[in-house]
Amino acid sequence: MSTEPETETAAPRRADQAAIRQRIETLIRELRAKDLDRLAALYAPDVVSFDVEPPLQHVGLPAKLQNWSNAFAAFRELDYELRDLALEVGDVVAFGHGFGRLSGTLATGLVTSGMWVRATFCFRKVDDVWLIAHDHVSVPFDIRSGRGLTDLEP
Repeated sequence: MSTEPETETAAPRRADQAAIRQRIETLIRELRAKDLDRLAALYAPDVVSFDVEPPLQHVGLPAKLQNWSNAFAAFRELDYELRDLALEVGDVVAFGHGFGRLSGTLATGLVTSGMWVRATFCFRKVDDVWLIAHDHVSVPFDIRSGRGLTDLEP
């Protein structure tokens, strides 16, 4: 056990990190519930998203929500899982990265285990609330064949 005094910024950083982790847990819960209204509250209005679904970028909250709406339409039931989340928190910006997997029962009835993707979240603190200002999801690919590698696991 350390007896060194806590730095002036350590406690607020821990609180901010806990708040961001809570926001991500809320994101996962609302994805599973397919609740667009509650998801909207987690994102900045000017969010820029680099997702696996075209186009190359989705700009603004309506575009981000449309992207989730497309995913919800594809799944009768869905699950989202995030592993190995690492966070770096500053005063008003923070970022995190880990591995995400969207899986579940498709609208066709097919059950899919999904695939692991690389996920990055960038947060901006607005009025003391951490909002997702940018997210990026990518699929590794084989350079020689140009094919996505969808069977990798963390």
